[in-house]
Amino acid sequence: MSRPKQSDTDSRPTHTIEDYLMTMHVMERDSGKIVAARLAEMMGVTPATVTMTLRRMQRDEWISGHRRREIHLTELGREAARSVTRRHMLTEWLLVKIFKFPIFETHDEAHRIEHAISPKLEERMYEILGKPELCPHGNPLPGNEALTKDWVSLVDIPVGAEVIIRRVHEFAEDNQELLAFLGEKKIAPEKKALIKENLPFNQTLTIEIGDGIVTLGFAAAKHIFVEIIKS
Repeated sequence: MSRPKQSDTDSRPTHTIEDYLMTMHVMERDSGKIVAARLAEMMGVTPATVTMTLRRMQRDEWISGHRRREIHLTELGREAARSVTRRHMLTEWLLVKIFKFPIFETHDEAHRIEHAISPKLEERMYEILGKPELCPHGNPLPGNEALTKDWVSLVDIPVGAEVIIRRVHEFAEDNQELLAFLGEKKIAPEKKALIKENLPFNQTLTIEIGDGIVTLGFAAAKHIFVEIIKS
């Protein structure tokens, strides 16, 4: 009996490595550098675990520079990171458009599915979903980063400004309590809000959104990006 033909997914990183690569992609995209301590925080593991994983990733040529404490994605690693990020975001759209999930309930479900999607299915999803440039939370699919460059964190908006919420950053998506709160208060892309108060001394701001008034700590608000409505 002949062996089954090797699938397109056989040469991919393991699920754990793909999770690391997706987080690294966001770090590199936003700040230009990958920080091991931040990785440990985001992945919910110890620094020692991150160190061991990074050694394995350097051995397999997904990253370079770890021994010099300068972590960089290789071209191989960068393409793998972009691939899993696209699959994750397309799966989120599938859950929203086809299965009618609320947008803030898609992240964990997409995380369970993304690793099994083949390149052929990924391309089909991309076409069927209308070739999206942003995920349901407003974050850019790889290659569309320029679309978000002018959006500003909510903490940097002056009192009295009216804004349109455009984006809830990926680093907020792993905080289920925060996502549940944002969903309850209807703080989501395309919603309009008015900045009522911004208090740096106690790290809070207050917005009027819909019929409600919502107070957010800066730790949460920094992950919400908006566009000011020109008067």
